[in-house]
Parts: sequence; structure tokens; C-alpha cells
Amino acid sequence: MNIAIIGASGFIGSAILTEALSRQHKVTAFVAHPEKLAATNQLQVIATDVQDLQTLSKQLTGFDAIISAFSGHANGDTLRYYVSGISNIIQAARDIQTPRLLVVGGAGSLEVAPGVQVLDTPDFPEAYRASAEGARTALQLLRQETTLNWTMLSPSAMIAPGQRTGHFRLGKDNLLIAADGKSHISVEDYAVAMINELEVPANQYQRFTVGY
Repeated sequence: MNIAIIGASGFIGSAILTEALSRQHKVTAFVAHPEKLAATNQLQVIATDVQDLQTLSKQLTGFDAIISAFSGHANGDTLRYYVSGISNIIQAARDIQTPRLLVVGGAGSLEVAPGVQVLDTPDFPEAYRASAEGARTALQLLRQETTLNWTMLSPSAMIAPGQRTGHFRLGKDNLLIAADGKSHISVEDYAVAMINELEVPANQYQRFTVGY
């Protein structure tokens, strides 16, 4: 497939990029700092600014699918910057009628009890609140879409570098807890789940989650 990955040099985006390339997809990486990636026959690298809607729409035209791993972590006002950026990505995808938009979500909007999301629990770390609020807002925006073919993949509570095992569980809106009592997934296996969904759609127009 010919796919666009926004934020392909980031923590999760780079894992998705590696997985996509390993499966022989043609990728165009849209990043703020193109010097971080080296172009190849299979990979094109283009500088982009998600805050520039008009240019973004032109850049994203013509792909089989768009994967957004956009993150506002590097900006001072994380929540405002993220919501503005993801809103532009959603609008651009809608305007150009992209076949599919896949979005990296957060664990904060997953439920730990009926009506209780991770983000609303007393022990939620303040350091991650802004980005988690942004991801929750992104999910709300996507759920308002009536024509855009979207999918969001939320990781487990902990996502970190590890092994690509290819063995994990999938869920919908509830936080997955492993047999060891932890909610975790390696970034490599998260990428596997994302590209699996790209290749064989099973969660269109909804959010799903992955964990051990």
C-alpha cells in the first residue's frame, strides 16, 4: 500500500514506520524535522506543519491510507497544540476523502469500570494529563465524524520499547490487564497491531486497544 505516516520519527511513529517498511509498504513520512529520517526507495520524507491546514490537505492527497502518530509533547502548550493539530489532520482527511485514517490514541480514555476512564482515576500521573486529555478529545472528534473512515488504536497503560512478539490481545473501550496484573504493551507489538488493522480492517469507525 501507499501510506502516509504523520509523526513518523516519534516514539510510536518510528515503530509504526519500521513495521510498515518491513511489510514492503511504500511510505511517505510527514515530520517536523525531516533531517531525522533518511529517505530510501521505499521511504519518502517530507517536512510538514500540521497547524497549516491548507498545505497539509495538499500533502496528504493521493494515499491509500493516512496514519497519524502526531504528538504535541514537544510543544510548551501540549493540550492546545495537540487538539489544534489533530483537528487539522481530521479535517484534512475528511476534505480530501482519504480512504482511511488510522490514529494513535491514548490509554487515558479507556474504561477501568463502567463510566470510569483511566484519566479520571485519582492516581493518574499529572505529567501525562495534557497529552491524555488531547487524545481523549481526538477520540471525541472522531466519533462525531459521519463520513470519514477512521480507526483509533489505544495502547495499554504502559507502552515501552520491548520485543516484537506478534502475540497480544485486542479489546474495545476497556483497559486490558495482563495475567501479571499489569496493563502493558511493547511499542513494537503496538505497531504490529496498527499495521495489521491497516492491512485487514476490523475496527473501522471505532476505537480499539491492544495489550498483553
